[in-house]
Amino acid sequence: MARTKRPAKKLRLAKALKQNRRVPIWVIVKTSRRVRTHPKRHSWKISRLKK
Repeated sequence: MARTKRPAKKLRLAKALKQNRRVPIWVIVKTSRRVRTHPKRHSWKISRLKK
């Protein structure tokens, strides 16, 4: 990736970084462990983001 990033791409990367969090503990407790995985979670090593 280029050292100087385009502002639009940088915003998309920042949004993806904020979305890449685990499911809060209180959600897991409230749903009796039915909701454990996060659908928008991604690994930087395995999956690439769309451009």
